[in-house]
Amino acid sequence: MCVFSAPSFHDHEQVVFGHDPASGLKSIIAIHDTTLGPALGGCRIWNYGSDGEALEDVLRLSRGMTYKAAMADLPLGGGKAVIIADAKRDKTPELLAAFGRFVDSQGGRYITAEDVGSSPADMEIVRQQTRHVAGTSEGGSGDGDPSPATAWGVFNGIRAAVRHRLGRDELTGLHAAVQGLGHVGEHVARFLNEAGARLTVADIDAERVAWAVRELGANAVTPDQIYDVDADLFVPNALGAIINDDTIARLKVQAVAGAANNQLAEDRHGKALADRGILYAPDYVINAGGIINIRHEGPNYDREAAFADCARIYGTLMQVFHRAHADNRPTNEVADLMAEERIAVVREKNAAPVARRVAGA
Repeated sequence: MCVFSAPSFHDHEQVVFGHDPASGLKSIIAIHDTTLGPALGGCRIWNYGSDGEALEDVLRLSRGMTYKAAMADLPLGGGKAVIIADAKRDKTPELLAAFGRFVDSQGGRYITAEDVGSSPADMEIVRQQTRHVAGTSEGGSGDGDPSPATAWGVFNGIRAAVRHRLGRDELTGLHAAVQGLGHVGEHVARFLNEAGARLTVADIDAERVAWAVRELGANAVTPDQIYDVDADLFVPNALGAIINDDTIARLKVQAVAGAANNQLAEDRHGKALADRGILYAPDYVINAGGIINIRHEGPNYDREAAFADCARIYGTLMQVFHRAHADNRPTNEVADLMAEERIAVVREKNAAPVARRVAGA
């Protein structure tokens, strides 16, 4: 398997493979770009169909983290880790400890956190092996779970999408098709319900769906039917690549705005959405609340201040939407360009002292 020829390789600085036979750990850490600071990104535990599939996922996710930090104006780079395992069957304290040692071997270039398949409790075990971990209870943010902050950012991003696409500030009466009711999706659904939105939900976990029907008055459909719901908003909060040739043709919504990473199967699908008049809120912009919250961690953690920062995602997305409209370009292309511009400014600033030292040598 050649990393450099992988479809999702995009000038990554480092890709490291880790294996611990005793615990069964098989992990990949991808560090995309550290221009803005050390690479931060969660650890995804997933039973991938192949090593190549895991590599593609970690490459895409790490690049998204670079852009996410840049668009959130954080002094952090982009990285990600994946563990090839079944989170329900294979996750053990020994495996998590081995992963912690793997993270520590990177010397601080990569900082891990929770993601799909991992939890704040798992990060506590990882923390016993390395200090390069975020989102733990010692961070000062309660139980270390960034999900509520991520969801609050997503909710404010949805408000921006509604303002730009539908020309209204209130969500009362709007119909949202919510895909995924996990750690983040549950909170997003709560916020939408509290704002007066009508919900249709889908999840592979029947208990989560039953909760939404019972507590939020939601209508339930099967995971496949969620793409066919006639609604104002599609709110994807599950895994990536769910916006593709098949699903775009089925969507009956005005905007796509949700918490899932890598929602577009390919970059060209951003244009495909735009061609259908569907506004897309770039995933790494709208779901940045988690890393914004992590940036606030510490003994003086202030939840109100952290959530206020997460709410700024509204303004960031409005900048993306306005520029995309002015330039007649898909929102995902504009967000990428804006992130790259911000990184380029810092890269040039960092290069100037080096150039002066060389000139004076």
